[in-house]
Amino acid sequence: MDDLARLAALHGIATAYQPAADVTVQVPQATVKAVLGVLGVVTDTPDDIRAQAEDAERASAVRLLPPTLVHWQGDPDPPALAALPPGTRVRVELEDTGESVPWSPALPLGVHRVLAEAPDGRTGGATLIEAPDRAPAAPARSHGLLVQLYSLLSERSWGMGDLGDLAALADWAGRTHGAGFIQVNPLHAAVPGTPTDPSPYRPSSRRFPDPVHLRVEDVPEYGRCPEHEALAELASRGRELRREVIEKGALIDRDAVWALKRRALELLYAVPRTPEREAAYGQFRADQGPPLDRHAAWCAAAAGEDPKERLDFHRWLVWLTDTQLAAAQRAAREAGMAVGIVHDLAVGVHPDGSDARTGSFHARGISVGAPPDAFNARGQDWSLPPWRPDRLAATGYAPFRDLLRGVFRYAGALRIDHVMGLFRLWWIPEGCPPAEGTYVGYDGEAMLAVLVLEAHRAGSLVIGEDLGTVEPRVRAALARRGVLGTSVLWFERDWAGDGSPLAPRAWRADCLATATTHDLPPTAAKLAGAHVELRDRLGLLTRPVEREREQDAADTAQWLAVLDRLGLDTKGEEAAVRALYAFLLSTPARLVGVWLPDAVGDRRPQNLPGTWDQYPNWRLPVADAAGRPLTLEELTASPRANALLGAVRERAAESG
Repeated sequence: MDDLARLAALHGIATAYQPAADVTVQVPQATVKAVLGVLGVVTDTPDDIRAQAEDAERASAVRLLPPTLVHWQGDPDPPALAALPPGTRVRVELEDTGESVPWSPALPLGVHRVLAEAPDGRTGGATLIEAPDRAPAAPARSHGLLVQLYSLLSERSWGMGDLGDLAALADWAGRTHGAGFIQVNPLHAAVPGTPTDPSPYRPSSRRFPDPVHLRVEDVPEYGRCPEHEALAELASRGRELRREVIEKGALIDRDAVWALKRRALELLYAVPRTPEREAAYGQFRADQGPPLDRHAAWCAAAAGEDPKERLDFHRWLVWLTDTQLAAAQRAAREAGMAVGIVHDLAVGVHPDGSDARTGSFHARGISVGAPPDAFNARGQDWSLPPWRPDRLAATGYAPFRDLLRGVFRYAGALRIDHVMGLFRLWWIPEGCPPAEGTYVGYDGEAMLAVLVLEAHRAGSLVIGEDLGTVEPRVRAALARRGVLGTSVLWFERDWAGDGSPLAPRAWRADCLATATTHDLPPTAAKLAGAHVELRDRLGLLTRPVEREREQDAADTAQWLAVLDRLGLDTKGEEAAVRALYAFLLSTPARLVGVWLPDAVGDRRPQNLPGTWDQYPNWRLPVADAAGRPLTLEELTASPRANALLGAVRERAAESG
């Protein structure tokens, strides 16, 4: 191994990777040096590289402990402790009390500090993550809905779906159709701007939610606000935004919605709070601490305001949103849902957003993406700065812990987008094409232990989005610790054999099974081949449309043949959609999710990968089979929706 490869390995940077078992791709040396430079490692000359490698190896050889230790309850001592010289004194400073106690495999759960002193005088310290053996278990079987919240407009919402709509949907789905959960898109804070980036997967902050989702009328101060006429005028304009979307075919305009809500919330902020409300707000500020202050100050600055004068207003907005998120989860549980609201954790944040600009944990000059694969020969650049693994470890994973605790406050379960990123991410240096990136490793066991620990404390499930290429060791580790996977029907084939659709009994049990996702065509579109025609119209196909149609039709026909052999009715679009969900319920999957647009025959994808302004990504309301937008009230009264969800409930009851 040459000096550069030695140095890269010491910092978890790959100098080669295998996109397939029989293919090895070498990473350009310039990429390796650029990533090392971002981590503060000097690589100007061969002598620099050699010296840095030797220094790092010497430091590692004499170090008593690695930066982080993980102990899963019930397991033997961590190997690093077992390997300490005989006679080494080991004590642990407990997270909650700071008390120093001798090491024991029966320590309380938490993120502690372990200190070791060897007989020869050497000392060492490390973060010790004491984690439960597994994350909370999923119900024996539960079905639910998947929805992009902004797309679900009720008669009360102002131009886009809000948290009141989420609570109402949960109440209906739970009480009427026995649903156990509702999964929503990320509700993280967005980056202000005109226009705002509509993608919920490029947020300003993953730690704090976006107040655009507030239902203004549900803020307790609304009824006591003396500015009745001004509020009524704003509400009227909000209703007009809704009518533009529902009745006139306008796209959802997040910026217009926020402009109205912001003005209304300014009026409500001026209303004195009751002592009970003021105490609750004070407790929230104390619980969230400096991270909340930094985020609120950034929000003020991003809006062109004086952070000193406007800090509290933006903190208050976060608090209001947190309380309505918690109320939606309560509504879900009160409706009988075993899980409740499943929140989505995006893989990263906007490079100019709050998280990236107010902390020191994100790598500068680096973007996360994916290497070339069978679906994208050029690779992908997601324009998201990654966390630096060295700084995460140095702080005992504090930012990750804070992030999880914040979201788990109101989540019955958490979906981790690109869950493989707990173990490694594809880093692309600034100025490089995606294909010239490299994998950078994280302490996957430590990240997983923190995730399982915080899920345990919250009593929440964890679902990992593990679609695509996943290292076998990663999938095994996630399954071992109770993290559910994600299985999408159209992708579940016998890839190790003849590629035919996977039989129900061959599906894994520990997963959320779905027919489609926000990045894929709705089921009606897939059955009709409408998504091929859409991509052809937009010039997105890489081969003749006739060949694309032929292959897609053959793929669909194979699945319909499977359904026919199982005795499921596939005659007609609605019957075929019901049959596909019946198939999912015949698998052992713990969770089965119904894409809400499938319930009403919507054929438009919410997001079309590979497009920017060619397609209205993240701005479409739920619509019926004819493309007519539906309100929440119309959706819940829809015979088609009730027929599908009723059939799902009946089939779920039969399958146990």
